Amino acid sequence: MATKTRTSRRDATPWFPTFESIQQNLGQWLLFILEEMGRIAIFAAVTIMRIFIHPPRIRHVVHQIHFIGFRSLFVVGLTGLFTGMVLGIQGYYTLVKVGSEGVLGLMVALSLTRELGPVLTGLMVTGRAGSSMAAELGIMRISEQIDALDTMDIDPIRFLVCPRVVASVFSFPLLTAICNVVGIFGGYVTGVWLLGINSGIFLGRMEMGVVMDDITGGLIKSLFFALIVSIICCYQGYMTHLREQGFGARGVSYSTTTAVVMASVMILISDYVLTSFLI
Repeated sequence: MATKTRTSRRDATPWFPTFESIQQNLGQWLLFILEEMGRIAIFAAVTIMRIFIHPPRIRHVVHQIHFIGFRSLFVVGLTGLFTGMVLGIQGYYTLVKVGSEGVLGLMVALSLTRELGPVLTGLMVTGRAGSSMAAELGIMRISEQIDALDTMDIDPIRFLVCPRVVASVFSFPLLTAICNVVGIFGGYVTGVWLLGINSGIFLGRMEMGVVMDDITGGLIKSLFFALIVSIICCYQGYMTHLREQGFGARGVSYSTTTAVVMASVMILISDYVLTSFLI
């Protein structure tokens, strides 16, 4: 008799989510998103105020510029080179169908300076340096080094976060410019050396079509991407102790993964928003 009672109760429980449970889960998810956005906004405001009120030491900024900027040169240059070469191949076989292969140089230059240069630079630096920032700050948090700085009356945000943000603002535009130049060279190699387009036409059309607004627009995007990547990655590592996944290595790995994914998605979203204003 007891067996029948247990079976009837189990059968009475619905196997699919109810409308009330879906509504509750959606509400909790939205509240979590709003809470996280508020924390990031407060963290960013505090960091920017500290930069202007108590600027970080120059040697700390230079050290972070070396790590974020100089050590990212290879991956950014390699990405720009092959992106330009791919644009040269794809653009040529698209433009030749309408007899406009002479504007290949203009197409490669505009694609890189306005969109692909800053976006690809932001994504590459996020994967290389942004993940390292999140992991380093996360390990410092779980090993209580940040708490030790508080105990010694040293501002952790000014000491740890501000140099990384300032270094990113300096490094991202320079890396973007290098990516643009190397990418245009890659398009030149493909279009002129491999596909036989006249060198004068390739460079002449590019010189006539690319204006200063195209270059400055891409550099302005890179400044916003620098703030987005540095603040999100530093925030995720700095707040590792608040993660539900744990206070140890699992929490650091989750913070690092979240930082890279969130920064990459925000780069793409902000690129659309900035393009709408700058175009």
